[in-house]
Amino acid sequence: MAAATRVPVHIVTGFLGSGKTTLIHSLVAQKPVDEKWAILVNEFGQIGIDQAMFEQRQDVVVKGLPGGCLCCQLAFVLQAALVNLLARNKPDRVIIEPSGLGHPAGLLDLLRSEAFNDVVIVQDIIATLDPRRLDEPRVRQHDTFQDQLSMADAVAITMGEQASAEQHERAQQYIAKLWPQRKWVHRIEHGTLPLALLIESDQASVRNATAMPDTHRQLIANPSLEGSFFHAPPQRNQPQQKRASSLGYTSTGLRWHPDEHFDLDRLAAYLSELPATARAKGVFHTEQGWKQLNRADGTLSVGSSAWRQDSRLEVITPDSHADTHRHLLTALQSYGALLN
Repeated sequence: MAAATRVPVHIVTGFLGSGKTTLIHSLVAQKPVDEKWAILVNEFGQIGIDQAMFEQRQDVVVKGLPGGCLCCQLAFVLQAALVNLLARNKPDRVIIEPSGLGHPAGLLDLLRSEAFNDVVIVQDIIATLDPRRLDEPRVRQHDTFQDQLSMADAVAITMGEQASAEQHERAQQYIAKLWPQRKWVHRIEHGTLPLALLIESDQASVRNATAMPDTHRQLIANPSLEGSFFHAPPQRNQPQQKRASSLGYTSTGLRWHPDEHFDLDRLAAYLSELPATARAKGVFHTEQGWKQLNRADGTLSVGSSAWRQDSRLEVITPDSHADTHRHLLTALQSYGALLN
C-alpha cells in the first residue's frame, strides 16, 4: 500500500513524569477539525489513570492499556487494540504513548511487522526529556532512559518553567552528543509542542534500532493481560488495590466507588507527603467536584476532570523507596480520614 494511504502513527516516548501526556494534550488542542485521531496510552501501573485525563470527544478516541510494558508484556494486547481501533474508528492519525518505563524496540518491531506494514506508517519518534532527570544518577544510568533518547528522531525538552537554565543547558549538551543528530530539538514552554512538528514529520528512521534490554526480554515470557481499564467499579466502602513490580519500580493502584466523596485538601496533604521520587496520578470525586491530581518531582497540580467512572490513584516509586509510602497508601485504602 502506498505511504499516502497508510495511517500515520506517532510514538511519544520518554521516562516517568517527563510530560508525555501533557504534550499529547497540547497536540489534541491543536488538532485539525477535519481529522479524527486515535490515542493509545500505555501505563506501567495496574489501574490506569491517563485515559481518565482526556476529555471525551467524538473526534478523538482514547484507549488505555494499563498493567505493564506495552513493548513486551502487552504486545499482544496492543496488536489487538490497534487492529480494533483502525477497523472501527478509521482514524486519520494515531498517537501511541508507551509507559515511562517502556522500551520502544518491541513496539517498533510490531508496527513494522507484516501485520501492519501495509496499514500504518511510523512517523518520527519523539522523546520527551525533563532536564532535571539528568541530575539523578539512577535515571541517567537506566537502560530504558538512554535507549528512549537514542531511538528518538526528535527530542522535546519539557518542564521549561521548572528546570533551571543550567539544567536546560546540560540537557542540550546531552542531546548534542547523540549521534546521528536528532532532526529537531524543541524546548517546550507551558506544555505546548507546535502541531507542525508532528504533522510535517517524516517516516521514522531505522538507523536508531536498539536491542531490547534483558530486563524487558524477561518480561515477554510473562505477559500481563490484567489491568482492564473498564472493570466494574468497586463496591461502596470496599476500595480495590493492585500492586506490581518490574524493571526496578513498584506501582500501587487504588480504586473507589464513584459516589464516595474525598476532601480535596486532606487528599492533597497526603499526596504531598510522598517522597520526591514518587510519581502519583489520580482522579477523585471530591466535595469540589471531580478533580485530577498529578504529582511529579514533589510538585502537586490539581485540575478539573471529566472522568466519572470511579476514583482512582496510581503511585509509582523505585523499588528502593517502595516501602516509604506504604503508610500513606494504607491511609488512602482505609480512606475514612480523607472522605468529606
